[in-house]
Amino acid sequence: MHKPGTSQKGSVAGEQPGLLAPDTTGMNFYRADPALTDLLRIHLPDPLFRHIEPHLERLGELAGGTLDECARLADRHTPVLHQRDKFGRDVQWIEYHPAYRELEKAAFGEFGIHALSIRKGIMGWPDKYPVVAKHAFTFLFNQTEFGMGCPINVTDGCAKLLANFGSEALKAKYLDGLTQTDMTRLTQGGQFMTEKEGGSDVGTLTTRAVQDGDHWRLYGEKWFCSNADAKVVMLLARPEGAGPGTRGVGLFLMPRFLDDGSQNHYRIVRLKDKLGTRSMASGEIKLEGAVAYAVGKLDRGFVQMAEMVNSSRLSNGVKSTALMRRAYHDAMTVATNRVVFGKRIIDLPLGRRQMMKIMLPVEQALSMSFLTADALDRAEAGSQDAAALLRILTPTLKFRATRDARKVCGDALEMRGGIGYIEEFATARLLRDAHLGSIWEGTGNIVAIDALTRAVGRHGAESALAADLHARLDDSASVPQAWRDRLRGLTDRAVGFAREVADSGDNEADARRATSLLYHVASAVALTWESHRIHEMRGDARRLLLSRLVIDHRVSPSDPFRLTENQTQQAIVSLLLGDRAAAMPEVGELVLAA
Repeated sequence: MHKPGTSQKGSVAGEQPGLLAPDTTGMNFYRADPALTDLLRIHLPDPLFRHIEPHLERLGELAGGTLDECARLADRHTPVLHQRDKFGRDVQWIEYHPAYRELEKAAFGEFGIHALSIRKGIMGWPDKYPVVAKHAFTFLFNQTEFGMGCPINVTDGCAKLLANFGSEALKAKYLDGLTQTDMTRLTQGGQFMTEKEGGSDVGTLTTRAVQDGDHWRLYGEKWFCSNADAKVVMLLARPEGAGPGTRGVGLFLMPRFLDDGSQNHYRIVRLKDKLGTRSMASGEIKLEGAVAYAVGKLDRGFVQMAEMVNSSRLSNGVKSTALMRRAYHDAMTVATNRVVFGKRIIDLPLGRRQMMKIMLPVEQALSMSFLTADALDRAEAGSQDAAALLRILTPTLKFRATRDARKVCGDALEMRGGIGYIEEFATARLLRDAHLGSIWEGTGNIVAIDALTRAVGRHGAESALAADLHARLDDSASVPQAWRDRLRGLTDRAVGFAREVADSGDNEADARRATSLLYHVASAVALTWESHRIHEMRGDARRLLLSRLVIDHRVSPSDPFRLTENQTQQAIVSLLLGDRAAAMPEVGELVLAA
């Protein structure tokens, strides 16, 4: 279904070319991904799609070329914290490699990914972009550089928090800079939440806020602060006299520099030495009476920040999907170009099986990412049904896609063999970065509990999911009725199981399994609906085959002693790994075959 490139640098005289498989250097990640194009055509109005496609082409080319080299260098040459300037003054600053600055120019300057859904006029479009369009750029950019995904996301989040809850005076002072694409006027943002006392358990935080005239003074420590030298920071603190727990927490805006140009009263104690996302500076912050301004109602700080955390979880899911797609591109490039025992890897049974194990979770995550982004667009347009749907889709996507990314990136590394473990190739970096996704914005346990205990147990959001999935099946008339009926039954079972887990206080341990089942069944329905729409557009229904594989391999119990390879499976794999379009009658027959 995807056609990674086969670029290979020229060999030195006297050396045999082609002994090592090529990598993705020179590939256009947009052109290599027809599924992305299909989903954008489904979810976006045609004028908007036609407007952004040249920009996506441009980003796809950069991501497989110059930006990829910048990402490699920025990962190798990590940020350095300096405590003084060259004149001996106590002015902290972080030194970045020039390659990191080039990545910033692309992300914030040329494409304005941080502001696409907030500021009008970016890349010549007269309005703001819907979330679906924004995350198409997120998806492509993060295939080359995952670390900068955090500064992009937290700058976006700061701007949204300020726009939604800030006073007119604060918005007038800071909002324009947070949404700028002019690099000389850009103000990057940060969100400093985590403390030693509590990461996910935000209610235990101990940072204090003391009122001082028209502003506040902050005291305490923040333990994990990404984009550590951001010029505007949103953070949570407990005002003096406020009660315990999350209800006593307020949201504050803290500038890096005061009005007189001096640094605010907080220090970056040190930078973190991280497994992945090494290009981006994460630090420990000590607040020593830092000047800050209240944002919104002081007793609503946690609720306001949680709204942005949910948006960040969607972004997190998209970024993990990007890592998986990049891993797939690399694995397919190896499989189609590396010859072993007289055959290409892609022609060997275990090679094909491994490629399918990589492909399936990538396509699931891509479908679920855009399903969730579309729900957010509709929720922001005022749909209460979409808001309820978003409440369950967001943690479900975040939970499963981020965990799948760890395995997918590992399997792709293995496809390259020992060379994949070498840092000169992208696969080692992809695997290191993938492990952050399932930690960032809540670990797997925390997010599964959020999906089941809160989204299902408190808000009844599973009803909106069931209604949406049934409607998509009703809207897939060209798909065989028997397959749609089977998915209807599985939808009802997955939703029923989620309710059972949520209603029983003794079954929290099943929250992860219930969340995974919701994800797998929802993705199978989404793939089915997409196959119908794509078949209507261009006569290719192969995405329906992925729906069957989800049910066969990720939902249905299997007999470990039963042979799984048969003619049906072989035909499905051949179509999915090939380039030939297949019409619904051919695909429908395979979906229903034994």
